[in-house]
Amino acid sequence: MKCPYCGHNGTKVLDSRPANDNKSIRRRRECESCSRRFTTFEMVEVTPLIVIKKDGSREEFSRDKLLRGLIRACEKRPVSVDQLDAIVSEVEKSLYATALAEVESRAVGELVMEQLYPVDEVAYVRFASVYRQFKDISMFMKELEGLLNDDSKQDKKHSIKQDSILSQHDREREDQ
Repeated sequence: MKCPYCGHNGTKVLDSRPANDNKSIRRRRECESCSRRFTTFEMVEVTPLIVIKKDGSREEFSRDKLLRGLIRACEKRPVSVDQLDAIVSEVEKSLYATALAEVESRAVGELVMEQLYPVDEVAYVRFASVYRQFKDISMFMKELEGLLNDDSKQDKKHSIKQDSILSQHDREREDQ
């Protein structure tokens, strides 16, 4: 580290401590030449995540823009802002975990829908209708049919599980 006073390249660290909610480190330094003290801050440099849109244009990933889209999809639905913020955080975490500098908007939308579906199916359909740009009612119906098929599979799994629990309970009762 170069001394800001005399320009000497040698300094020693006297004290280090976290700063800015553990997002950076504050270091108190002393120049080995002129003995003057100064403070430096170190922080991780995050590479911006670029989203490649459908038209080929690129823009920086915006957490706020994603949250606004989710809020619009969840209007008049029983979904809290905390739940939406958690979805955005999970999507953002997944995107940064890929370690890619650029990601297609399609991938972002798929991650959002994957997180939104278990929270609220109506909001999921709203988001999907804008994201997938349904051209006509038949595309919309296909999405709804897919949801209904998923729900019926879940209901069957739940029913089978309940039947096996009841059967086990009946067998235990007979044994007594």
